Amino acid sequence: MRTVNKVILIGNLTRDPELKETQGGQKIATFGVATNREWVTSNAEKHESAEFTECVAWSRLAEICANLLKKGNLVYVEGYLKTRVWDLPDGTRKHRTEVVVEDMIILEKKKNGGSALGATEEMLPVSEESAPAADAVSADIDATFEG
Repeated sequence: MRTVNKVILIGNLTRDPELKETQGGQKIATFGVATNREWVTSNAEKHESAEFTECVAWSRLAEICANLLKKGNLVYVEGYLKTRVWDLPDGTRKHRTEVVVEDMIILEKKKNGGSALGATEEMLPVSEESAPAADAVSADIDATFEG
């Protein structure tokens, strides 16, 4: 049976992207995206909750994200879920689920004063044709982000 692992987010960056290089020389950028969910109960009470999702971009897309994205930008992110598992020196097993970004569009940038720029000329579609194979970089990424 066929399965699907696809994520699409439209939200605001929670922090500036952090660009690192793995021991194998791969560029990797990490950043967070905040999304909101609103609903109304049967009592007509309005509720809202926020989700904070970790994202990772590789190679050229990582460099583009690091250069163009800033905290507060409204972005469209498309990719797939990946859970990394690693052991700490004390034997503790850690898990982290994140979105591996394959496509990113800046929908809105913030000016220095905090107001938004229009999305007309600011919409910048960017896609990564191929993120590295997960097995090929698993140990490399764990070593990069353990410390």
